[in-house]
Amino acid sequence: MKFIDFLATALKSLLANNLRSSLTMLGRVIGVGAVIGLMSVGRGAEAMITSTFEELGTNAIYVIPSSLGAGVAGLGRGALTLSLDDAEALANPAYVHSVVAVAPVSESYAEVIAGNESVTTAITGTTPGAMGAMNYSLASGQFISQRNVAHRDTVAVLGDKVAEDLFGSDDPLGQKVKIKERRFTVIGVLEAKGGAFMGVSQDELVVVPITTFQTRLFTQRTAGGEDAVQSIVVQVSGAEAIDGAIYQIEDVLRQRHRLAPDEEDDFAVISQEQIVGMLQQVTGIFTIVLGAIAGISLLVAGIGIMNIMLVSVTERTREIGLRKAVGAKRRDILGQFLMEAAMLSLTGGGIGIAGGWIMSRLISRIDIGGQAIPSVVSPDIVILAISVSIFIGLVSGIYPALRAARLNPIDALHYG
Repeated sequence: MKFIDFLATALKSLLANNLRSSLTMLGRVIGVGAVIGLMSVGRGAEAMITSTFEELGTNAIYVIPSSLGAGVAGLGRGALTLSLDDAEALANPAYVHSVVAVAPVSESYAEVIAGNESVTTAITGTTPGAMGAMNYSLASGQFISQRNVAHRDTVAVLGDKVAEDLFGSDDPLGQKVKIKERRFTVIGVLEAKGGAFMGVSQDELVVVPITTFQTRLFTQRTAGGEDAVQSIVVQVSGAEAIDGAIYQIEDVLRQRHRLAPDEEDDFAVISQEQIVGMLQQVTGIFTIVLGAIAGISLLVAGIGIMNIMLVSVTERTREIGLRKAVGAKRRDILGQFLMEAAMLSLTGGGIGIAGGWIMSRLISRIDIGGQAIPSVVSPDIVILAISVSIFIGLVSGIYPALRAARLNPIDALHYG
């Protein structure tokens, strides 16, 4: 038999039992759709992380207490060992030669109230250096100044979404907001950026002077009694300067913290490239786990195809015997049943691709706490899903096809 004959015979057989064929394909549709939909979420999260850090620039170095290790997601928790004086020392070009900007950062959450409106959001204490170190951009007004830091002024710069939630279409500049029973004057609004940095959307924060944060809002001290900061962001002149800057930062902080040569660092210095690599590794594992979970449904669907094909062989035993009696060869019977299994898998897989794409688009519209869940349907995900679908479909069809091809024509004609 020619390929076109296999195709025509298989199609005729499947259409003769269209309800059963449709139900068999349903498992394949769900499996492929689930693989594409769930893996697209993992890929989307990875893409969002990469784009967010690219916006911050590739020359950033992060200094955190060593009790946090490489656990960037835990920023702000654990024993605090960094101080504002440490940040000022790192900003000195005599110590870190390639430094461009330095921003000490502390963060906590609190309710921000303006009139009858309120929102619970991240309160970030920092210095004017954050404009360069963290790539902040102003939509209106001004950023906190060195004078604000020196005088511990109660001034605030609002993220775009916070400003919208509290003041709507009104101009927030000069307005008062209340944070922990203290009144702050709004002096600026940040440009909308989307995405998130260290798990916090830059559109959903309130920036205040670091000294105001330390003394008026959230008192935190190091073991030596200094006002503590949770992290220090250092922006250097270029990617080629990162390794040298890390060495200089470590040297400066070890001297400042009076660590003996045999003592371990009480801080950790991490480049942005390392952070992106760690987060991408986590999201990669997350994507694989989601794909494996969805792949189970493909395996179940494959078992369903095998079951239906075995039923079909049993029901068509006399037909197989008759075809063999008039000259059909074993390979013809084998090819017919394999073609039926392949068509079920291919058709179900095609519909599943469309369903998975629709699922990914719907997922990307879900809003959780003002942050949309990203999803990216890449060609390799589609190719992987459809390849696995066809492979499992063919494997599931091999045993029933072999069983049909091996039937003795005389026994088959007397069956039933």
